[in-house]
Amino acid sequence: MKIATFNVNSINARLPRILEWFDNTTPDVAVLQEIKCIDEKFPALEFEDRGYNVVVHGQKTYNGVALLSKHPIDDVMRGLPGDDSDEQARYIEALIMPDHAEPVRVGGLYLPNGNPVPGPKYDYKLGWMARLQRHAETLLSHEEAFVLAGDYNAIPQAEDTHDPAAWEGDALYRPETRAAFRELLNLGLTDGLRQANPSGVCYTFWDYQRGSWEKDNGIRIDHLLMSPQAADRFKDAGIDRSERGKEKPSDHVPVWIELI
Repeated sequence: MKIATFNVNSINARLPRILEWFDNTTPDVAVLQEIKCIDEKFPALEFEDRGYNVVVHGQKTYNGVALLSKHPIDDVMRGLPGDDSDEQARYIEALIMPDHAEPVRVGGLYLPNGNPVPGPKYDYKLGWMARLQRHAETLLSHEEAFVLAGDYNAIPQAEDTHDPAAWEGDALYRPETRAAFRELLNLGLTDGLRQANPSGVCYTFWDYQRGSWEKDNGIRIDHLLMSPQAADRFKDAGIDRSERGKEKPSDHVPVWIELI
C-alpha cells in the first residue's frame, strides 16, 4: 500500500499538475494539504473518476486538508481533538480498509507555520503540536497500524536544511519545535523517510524566492510518522522531487511510504 502526502498549495490553481502526478504514480492513499477551498469547491469528481474515495475538511482561502483512497474509508474524523474552539481546517483522519491487507488508519495534517516568533501564532503552533502528541498517544493505545502524514512545518535536524544558520530563530527550526517533533518520535513513532534514508539529503520544500530550487536550497518539513504496527509493514519510502521542477509547481513535493 502506497501512502503519500502532498502540500499542493491550492488544489484548483494546480489541478492539472496534481492530476498528472496521480495518473503517473497512482498512490493507494494520499493526504493533501493547503487545498485552500471549502468542501464544495474541491474537485472531487476528477479524483472519483480515477477510482478514489474522497473526504475533505476545507476552509475558504486558507488551510484545508483532504484524504483520498482507492480502498474503502471508514471512521472519518475532521479536526484535531483537544480544542473545540479551533476553527482552522488542519487535520483529517480515516481508517483505510484494503481488501487483501490489514486496515491502516491515516491522519493527514497541516501543522501551523508559527511565524512570527514570539507571538500568538507560535503559541498556537506549540499548542497544536501538544494536541497532536496527545492524539498520537491515544492512537498508540489502540495498538493498530497508523500513519500521521503531512506538512509538519518542522525541520527536525540540521541535516534537514541546506543552511541551519539561516533558519535559526524561525518557527520551523526553533528548539521548541524540534523538541516537540522529537517527543512524537519518542512515543515510538518511526520517521518513514529516515527509515529508508537514515542520513542523506531528503528535502521536500523549496521556497519560490531567491532561486531556492535552482540552488537546491531546500528543507525537509513533510513527514510520514508510523506506529510500530505500521513500521513492521514498512517496505520503502521516497520523494517525488522532480515535481518541483515542472510548470506551476507547488513549493512542496509529494512524499510517500510503501507498506506491505
